[in-house]
Amino acid sequence: MTVLIDTPLWPKHGTVWAHLVSDASISELREFADRAGLPRRAFDLDHYDVPVERYDDLVSAGAVPVSPRELVGRLAASGLRVTPRERRERRRVSPD
Repeated sequence: MTVLIDTPLWPKHGTVWAHLVSDASISELREFADRAGLPRRAFDLDHYDVPVERYDDLVSAGAVPVSPRELVGRLAASGLRVTPRERRERRRVSPD
């Protein structure tokens, strides 16, 4: 398993965000995030949203820095990627 983190580029809520994913397993991604102290609410079906302030900590913990394009490509190749359409459909069904 490789946990990947993309470049923090996504502005929202007064900070800039990166995405943390696994190229092998959601459960292993969750375990990595738990060890790193990320809140469960930061999980969004196939990734964690992480503020720029946590980027260096997560890289030090073993996340591999990649470009946003590479992150999406590797997530898709793993079969774990949730497409925007699937994301909308799951949110309609789930109260989360």
